[in-house]
Parts: sequence; C-alpha cells; structure tokens
Amino acid sequence: MTDSFDPRLIVALDVPDALSGLDLAGRIGPQVGFYKIGLGMLTGGGLALANELKSEHGKRIFLDMKLFDIGATVEAAVRGLVQFDLDLLTVHGDPHVVRAAAEGASGKPTKILAVTILTSLDRADLDAGLIEAGDIPDLVATRAARAFEAGADGVIASPQEAALIRALPEAAGKLIVTPGVRPAGSALGDQKRVATPAQAIADGADHIVVGRPIWAADDPAAAAAEILASLT
Repeated sequence: MTDSFDPRLIVALDVPDALSGLDLAGRIGPQVGFYKIGLGMLTGGGLALANELKSEHGKRIFLDMKLFDIGATVEAAVRGLVQFDLDLLTVHGDPHVVRAAAEGASGKPTKILAVTILTSLDRADLDAGLIEAGDIPDLVATRAARAFEAGADGVIASPQEAALIRALPEAAGKLIVTPGVRPAGSALGDQKRVATPAQAIADGADHIVVGRPIWAADDPAAAAAEILASLT
C-alpha cells in the first residue's frame, strides 16, 4: 500500500500542546501525512500526540529529540522511544551517540537521523561555541559522513548542504532531511541557512520540514497545499 499523501513534506507541529497539535493536523487535513513533534511539546503531551496521530489517524511521525548523552544513556532512551512505533528519531551526530542510538533502535523500524549543524547557526555561532574553523558546508559534509559510518539511517542538515551530502559515497541509500525550508517570500524567523522547498528536493533532500510558514498561516491547509504543489 502506498501513501495517499506526498511523504516528502513533514509539517512541524511547533505548537504548545497535544490538543493544539491535533487541532492543527485536523485543519491541514489528509493532504499531509507526516508530522514532526519536537522538544517544545514534550511536556505538553508530545508522546501522547505521536501515539494518537500514528495509531488513530494513520500519520507518520518524526520525533525530533536531538538526543545527546553518554552512549549507555542514549541507547536506553532510544530503546524506550522506539516502542512508540516512530518513523524517524533524531540524535546528535557525534559518532558515539549515533552508534548507541543505532543499537537502541536495533530490530525496530524507526530510522535514526543524525543532526549535523543546526540550521539556526552560522559561522559566528560556531566560533562562539568553540567549534573548529572551516566553512559550514565542509563541516556538515564531514559530520554527515562520520554519522553514516557510525550507523545513522540519515542526517539532518540545512537545504544548502543537501547536494554536497547527497554526493558523498557514504550517503548511498541514506535519508537527507532538511529543516530551514522557507517558501519564496516567507520570513526567515530563527533560520539562517535556508532554501525553498523545491530547491531542497532538487538538491537531494528526501524530506523537507516546514513549520512556521504553515502553522502560522491564516489557512494552514492552503499553505501546505501551495508547498506541495511547488514540489511537483
């Protein structure tokens, strides 16, 4: 059975609680079948929402937790989270974290995505965080390659790095998921490395993650439809 929706679009449910998230998904309708639930909703019933959207509404779920800790803790956390029948789960891209997450997800269909460098960061932010010198695209590509080697099923990167990652030998058969996607004319918000939905897909992204341009729109369903149309 194939999806009746375009799975390339993942809508970020960046709303305060599960009830708001369920309402938003209802307003968007059946044209979107893939949703991201992040840390901002964790204490607002995020896991309950994930379960309801998955089991009762047939949606696919991307749980964006960006886990980072010692290996044993990450492995235990992932082993617990994959019991929710998630489709995608994020961890930080450090190889020891990725290896632990892959072990925790062993035997389950949940795919582990490694975060490279957050799309809200630029070189000045990396300098402030004492991250090694170098151009961001090169650092992202290196981090992606190391994450793939450690067992990641895919990576999170800005759409500006999608083509560079797709060209890596290590990226064969792996997922590239890009936040920082903004339709033409949209406000950037807290994103710094962005591209349009169509450009992200053309450059090799498997999934684009779009939040504010949809959930903040007067008509979220129409906003989602416009983005979906741009992908075809």
